[in-house]
Formats: sequence, C-alpha cells, structure tokens
Amino acid sequence: MALGEFNLFQWKSREAREREEKEYGEWAFPHGPQQRERLVALMRELRPREKPVFMLMGFLTCKELYERHLKKLEEREKALHYMVNEEKKYRQLIGKKDMTTYLALVLADAELDENCEYPAADDIRAVVAELDDTYMKRK
Repeated sequence: MALGEFNLFQWKSREAREREEKEYGEWAFPHGPQQRERLVALMRELRPREKPVFMLMGFLTCKELYERHLKKLEEREKALHYMVNEEKKYRQLIGKKDMTTYLALVLADAELDENCEYPAADDIRAVVAELDDTYMKRK
C-alpha cells in the first residue's frame, strides 16, 4: 500500500492483503531480510537514540516520495531539491533536518547490490552534509 492509498472503508480479502504486503516488502527490500537488517544496523549507528521502527517509517516514506518525484521530474537534482524544500505535507513524519539523512540512506539503498553492503555511517554523514550544503534553503 502506498502513501495516501489508505482507505479505512476498503475491504480486501486476506489473500489480497497478504499479496499487497508481499509486493510492498519486495519493493522496500528487494534483496530480502538481510537488506533490512543491515539498513536497521546502519540507522542505529547513525541515530542510536531513535527507535528503528520510526526511522524505517521515515526511510520508506522518503524512498517512495523520492522515486515518485524522480519519475515526475526526470532529474535527480530537481527531485532532491523538491524533497528537501517543497515536500511540506510530510513534515509531521519527516522533519526538514531529517529529510537529508533519509535521502542519503535512500541514495545508498538505490546503489545496493545483492551483497547488501551499505556505506559506513561516516560516509552517510558526509553525504548528509553535502545534501545540506547543496539543497537546504538558506534564510
């Protein structure tokens, strides 16, 4: 189920729900449970005080939004700028300062192969700093 597709009065069979959950899981973690485990470990290293479930929610929301904007805008830099500066309706879930962290994770995730080797936490922090410098609006 994608963001915004939640419908309280939508009735589906158990098989349909299970099929949708499986499809979402394959989209979210195409390399399986090992990918999820390694991502969670990286998230814990980046933010040890934050609960992984909340970080996963933010990550998956950001991943979906980024892919949607990338398709629409057809250019990585425009999609990144839009995500950081214009995507206000998700600010309750993803704060503006958190957006670049999730984007760095999404970009690392997009480069992942079947070995599921994410970059080191310091490398992610460097990407976050670069995204902050490049895309954060200065006031």
